[in-house]
Amino acid sequence: MACMAFKMDQLEDVFSESLCVERRINDTAAPHPRLSQFKQRGGQSSEDRRLNKLDAQKKNRLDYVNKARCLAEEDWSNYEENEDEEDMDSGSCSKDARHKNRRPRYYRNQLMLSEWLVDVPPNLAMDWLMVPCPVGRRNLIVAAKGKTSSYSKSGYRLSVFPSLLPGGCRKHKHNNTDYSLLDCVFHEATQTFYVLDIMCWRGHPVYDSDTEFRFYWLQTKLSEAPELAVQSSINPYRFLALPSYPCNPSAIENTMAKPPPFEAELDGLLFYHKKTHYTTGSTPLVGWLKPWMLPDMLGVPVPDSIMASKPHGADLKPPDPSMDAANTVNIDAEAGDTKCAAGGRDERIKTLDS
Repeated sequence: MACMAFKMDQLEDVFSESLCVERRINDTAAPHPRLSQFKQRGGQSSEDRRLNKLDAQKKNRLDYVNKARCLAEEDWSNYEENEDEEDMDSGSCSKDARHKNRRPRYYRNQLMLSEWLVDVPPNLAMDWLMVPCPVGRRNLIVAAKGKTSSYSKSGYRLSVFPSLLPGGCRKHKHNNTDYSLLDCVFHEATQTFYVLDIMCWRGHPVYDSDTEFRFYWLQTKLSEAPELAVQSSINPYRFLALPSYPCNPSAIENTMAKPPPFEAELDGLLFYHKKTHYTTGSTPLVGWLKPWMLPDMLGVPVPDSIMASKPHGADLKPPDPSMDAANTVNIDAEAGDTKCAAGGRDERIKTLDS
């Protein structure tokens, strides 16, 4: 069944790519817009879209508790889809037609996806965090009702297994009330789920928390459960949190000079805006670069071993002045204090733990 779901997911990805009339802006499924052999489109700058997205998240808050419960319990009878969560490739299909095959659609587009980092954000060092990402397959992990399920980006269930995540194993205490939702990259060779982000832990959703808090919460909760990092009969896959780093040039250069903080091969780098909430679908508030792109995009040198992976002829064009005139960048500025305010963080922790 898992193998069939995997093949169906692959087929759907191929069909969606071939039938899509117009890709999302800066879609990572396409080549980087600044590769020399591709013409960059005009339109709204990435920075304008980032600011609009930050403003919109203040106004449009979903019922995160209800959403997390629906994902955990597979009960969508009282859930109304947000427009952003509906199938973006549905074309002219009516809403009734889209709801016929309803179950897999609910688990589709539930992950926060990146865009190519085309325009370097102002105050990159101050306002962003970098997460090295291993090679693997992106998965939504739902631990609830005594079992753990992994779903593809397209919403197909790939596997069901026990885990020591809250709610993920029948032997777990309070498995009927606890549930957890994680955004992971699965590396098959090491049977490991590398955790990128956290949406819910033990029934407490953190969708509407900013990136700094979610990353802190993720590291804290996984460190409190070291058994998740060990394979066993009731935890057949390891769960390891991916670290984040400041985005000043020296920190990026030092990170690239060291081996990846995981056993898998380094695939690329995700750049998260510190203030973004966890929003489903692609967002300009999460950027993506391949490691060999760092010298051209950020002016950060990387080891020769990384540059050796650069495809032949894959030279990036310099930024378009007409697109970036309003986005003057000074990434050499040292970052300020990147820690959460202790008082506010402790208050938030107390609320979630109560």
